[in-house]
Amino acid sequence: MRTVVVGAGPVGIYCAMALARRGEQVVVIDREAGPPAEGEWRRRGVMQFAHPHYFRQIVREVLLERLPDVWDGLLAAGGVPARFEGAPEFLTGLQCRRVTYERVVWAAAAREPGLIMRNGHVDDLRVDGGRVTGVVVDGVTVDADRVICATGRGSRLGDELRAPGVEDSCGFSYVARMYRGRPEAEWPSWPLSGEVYAGYQAILFPHDDRTLSALIVRPSSDAALADLRHADAFEMAAALIPQLAPWTAPGSFDPITEVMAGGRLTNGWRGQLDEHGDVPVAGVHFVGDAVCTTNPSTGRGVSLGLQQGQALLRFLESDVDPREVAKQLDAWCLERIKPWYDDHVFGDAALLRRLAGEDVDVEGPFPSYLYAEAAMAKPSLMPVVGMVMGMVTLPESLLAVEGDVREMLRSGWRPQFADGPTRDQIAERILQPA
Repeated sequence: MRTVVVGAGPVGIYCAMALARRGEQVVVIDREAGPPAEGEWRRRGVMQFAHPHYFRQIVREVLLERLPDVWDGLLAAGGVPARFEGAPEFLTGLQCRRVTYERVVWAAAAREPGLIMRNGHVDDLRVDGGRVTGVVVDGVTVDADRVICATGRGSRLGDELRAPGVEDSCGFSYVARMYRGRPEAEWPSWPLSGEVYAGYQAILFPHDDRTLSALIVRPSSDAALADLRHADAFEMAAALIPQLAPWTAPGSFDPITEVMAGGRLTNGWRGQLDEHGDVPVAGVHFVGDAVCTTNPSTGRGVSLGLQQGQALLRFLESDVDPREVAKQLDAWCLERIKPWYDDHVFGDAALLRRLAGEDVDVEGPFPSYLYAEAAMAKPSLMPVVGMVMGMVTLPESLLAVEGDVREMLRSGWRPQFADGPTRDQIAERILQPA
């Protein structure tokens, strides 16, 4: 069996290495030539490559199932296993920069027998008799019995094979900067921490090699906070925000990147099938951001993508007709992945209303972030809520404690903004920094 994987991100390389270890001939094609032997690596067209990451326990579980040596390589490269205080051991994730993660997996893929990494742009699919027969790479055909599209949300490859999807702005933008702690500087003892302040969010991501990222999330419509993309404004705001100030302090933490803006953030969904619910071309499968994108501030993207890859590999092992594999994957994604997309669409809209000062609709459905804050106020909810926050169970599991949260709200409880400067105070300092 000859498989071409289009896209060498975390999901594409995972699928490729797992198939190669089954004895298949695999070619991975990416516009990126790979990490340089020395110097900085910039992934073209991958906006989030240098931005903050925390890899959830799902990433560890998926790698340990099929690629345990890659997990070991991540630890050897400085990745730090981490979990929140009081969390069970199985919720252990990984503190690691995306660039460190991808360097390790690219190196592992280059060593994998039966796997070829090829640099190029996939122009089109080759089809004969209703089956895929290869891809066209920079005008040259590469033969294949199967094509896995792990191309990301921006690719149009295979567009004609699927019904149109949905993709809308999540309503948020962010700015981030990465720092390295000096040897004597205190280091965070938790995987990551985030707070909702009046009008914005702030999140701190510890990484590997004593690096960490400070992130400020704003409503995309907030033009004043857009100026945080400038270094002076960002450093001023970080020094004011309690969540970030200790970890961006000059003399203890040195910035190692410019301020990076994250825009055009979307929640998107698209299935495997065409408008009639059929599979027009056998042997083509879509995974990762080609299926689902979510607001990156909750760090679900790589986990959702690897879960899809894991499911696809299981269906391929059943050795059924490739059209049936596509239908199985589509049904599985509708059941196990789309609920997270729906959770983001509803939750992002609710959070925007909260940041704008609106009260909670006590009698309506609740976003998942509200359950998380309710569980902090009422720890007896945490056994249910914590499993959803850890992506162990689906968002629908929160319905088991909906009555408890509604009663809390009826009794007067409300989620509170964290103590710190408001959006208006930061905006005023941006306009009048003196």
